[in-house]
Amino acid sequence: MAAPKKVVKAAKQAKAKQKLAPKSKSKPAGKHRHTADVTEADPSLFDPLTQGEVADALRTLTEDRRLGSMAKVGRYRIIVTEPLVVKPPHWMAGHRLARVVAYDYSSDRAVDACVDLDAGVVAHLELSHGQPMLSRDEEAIAISVAMADDRVRDKLALGDMPHMTMHYWGRNPNEMAYSRRAAAVVFGGDDGHATIVAVVDLLDNTVTQVVPAELW
Repeated sequence: MAAPKKVVKAAKQAKAKQKLAPKSKSKPAGKHRHTADVTEADPSLFDPLTQGEVADALRTLTEDRRLGSMAKVGRYRIIVTEPLVVKPPHWMAGHRLARVVAYDYSSDRAVDACVDLDAGVVAHLELSHGQPMLSRDEEAIAISVAMADDRVRDKLALGDMPHMTMHYWGRNPNEMAYSRRAAAVVFGGDDGHATIVAVVDLLDNTVTQVVPAELW
């Protein structure tokens, strides 16, 4: 016995609605929850990077073929590693990300990268001839190089010590620091008065200038 026409028509309409209805998306696998609402983001994405995550980020970065020469020569220094969180609807929203800033001494260039720790890839890479801030290691090296220089020691008064170390980028094209990574170490006494400034070339670890503080 054939089904009534009304029943057949209703069944066809219900089937058509099912085809038009959006399909539910399954949640991606992984530790972190991907969401379109920033207010529902996983708070752990903002946590400081662990030592393991830092190691993973640096390994992923140095294995990237675009940085093959930097990794091969090995004359680079990591300036900073920090967590990075992006907002929806960016495709990396909800991923555990690391920002890595480095300076490549072999090519005199800055490296600013975003590493997707969930996917194990360099998601963004920017290379420039800019100068990022000094790392703590660079500051320590600049101080040790300056204090070992005979010209600096000859000009230091009794009790003079390093007051601060600043990134220095020469404005004069004739200066070595105009095109090379350099630091300025300011020396002074206990009263806070600066006496001399030593400019240290961080590529060759040498003092290139010793200038009286009043002329700096």
